[in-house]
Amino acid sequence: MNAAVDHNESELRSDRTGPVVTEELRARLRGGAPPDRRRGWIAVLLVAGFAAALRLIGLTHPKGLIFDEIYYAQDARQLLEHGIEWNVDADTGAYVAHPPFGKWCIALGEWLFGYNEFGWRISSVVAGVVSVILVTMLARRLTGSTVLGATAGLLMSMDGLHFVLSRTALLDIFLMVFLLAAFYCIVLDRDFQRRRWLRAMESGIDPRNGFRPPLAVPWWRIASGVLCGLAMGVKWSALWFILLIIILTYVWEYRLRRTVGAVHPARDTLLDETGWIAGFGVISILAYLATWTGWFINDEGAFRSWRSDQGMDEPPVLGALHNLWQYHVDVLQFHETLDTAHTYQSWPWQWMVNARPVVFFWSSDVDCGADRCASEVLLLGTPLLWWAFIPALVAVLWWAVSKRDWRAWAILGGAAAGIVPWLLYPERTMFFFYAIPAEPFLIMAVVFTMGMIIGPRGASPERRLSGALICAGFVVLIALCFAYFWPLYTGQIMPYDDWHSRIWLGSNWI
Repeated sequence: MNAAVDHNESELRSDRTGPVVTEELRARLRGGAPPDRRRGWIAVLLVAGFAAALRLIGLTHPKGLIFDEIYYAQDARQLLEHGIEWNVDADTGAYVAHPPFGKWCIALGEWLFGYNEFGWRISSVVAGVVSVILVTMLARRLTGSTVLGATAGLLMSMDGLHFVLSRTALLDIFLMVFLLAAFYCIVLDRDFQRRRWLRAMESGIDPRNGFRPPLAVPWWRIASGVLCGLAMGVKWSALWFILLIIILTYVWEYRLRRTVGAVHPARDTLLDETGWIAGFGVISILAYLATWTGWFINDEGAFRSWRSDQGMDEPPVLGALHNLWQYHVDVLQFHETLDTAHTYQSWPWQWMVNARPVVFFWSSDVDCGADRCASEVLLLGTPLLWWAFIPALVAVLWWAVSKRDWRAWAILGGAAAGIVPWLLYPERTMFFFYAIPAEPFLIMAVVFTMGMIIGPRGASPERRLSGALICAGFVVLIALCFAYFWPLYTGQIMPYDDWHSRIWLGSNWI
């Protein structure tokens, strides 16, 4: 019998009425967020209010459509008018390379507030604030600290990449928020499953005899499946996070059975969870298909009549699904061959060091009272924060390997799912904003490292005080750095010399 099982049996003793659960095992299975719920909600609301205020100030500036708003804001308007993306010049459905749900999110703001700068940007603000709330709650749960959770939310609030995307009608902020919500739900599912086993064992069920808890519907897992489908309805790159969630689910369930002393944890995990994982996949697919409702009910969408155009019959439902499949095949080929050079294209290794930002707006035809003036919206991560990500990831990797801590592995997995897959397409045209799904996990790597610096609750007061001061100083530096680059994030008019003083990496940032 291996050491892990021996350890589990030292925690789980049995008597004639069933297992006796030790306090140590009970603590390991109970999990969840720290007990200071009231303080936790106060922290969440304060951080969310701060993030919302920052993003709403001057939201309608610059005027007009900037960068890819020229596509997505107009597509959203056509969705409201026609139910599908529309080619105005040809007066027919348009061929587009991304699913429609992200544009429907933008369209909601336009429906509520009109086709104007506020209307097409407000949905991004909401998504940005929701993602700040989610990262605050998730970091609080993973670290067991309300202070570190709030710090994660503050850092995300003050990151330039997240900030600019939260004020611009692009798709990627919606992709990120749905993926983050799906990940949070699967963490909640992990806690739910562990508490379910704990209740069963306390009622007398002994896992070492092959008994399992009563069947329970994993609602958090179902919610995660719906959110993953919606994320796929924004951009297909959500697929890598779906694979991550499936892997994490299997690993966490296997580790749970090891912890409670099940005799065949691997076999039981496959038998118990594969059906639910398959259901998760079906739910994700159905949610994804639901985002195409406008295409299904409209006869003029791209490829909507593909079978008929090929001289084939088109049976109800199956014919439409085949047409949609063919549309997807064509779009996939488009993405795989997208290698057109672009001034602001970049690669994943550049994202991690903030080496190639994207100019969303630029004008030198402005008046600031000086001889030369400039106004720019630059998609640039807050430099000091982004340059801290790599050392933070190294620290978290060390912790994951040395401590075998599931939280560290989950953070690393999320960061990898957002960055590493793009390395598979070295010839493809890519941009810095593709990294936004990974950012919540990069932020959590930083606050997890802060937790290591501060030390555990049992550490000496001197150690915790000095660690807290170091971490507070870092947050202050990030705030100052964000404030310094604020004019570049919001398109403020300034003298050319002031603008140029913020271009730290020279031509790489121009």
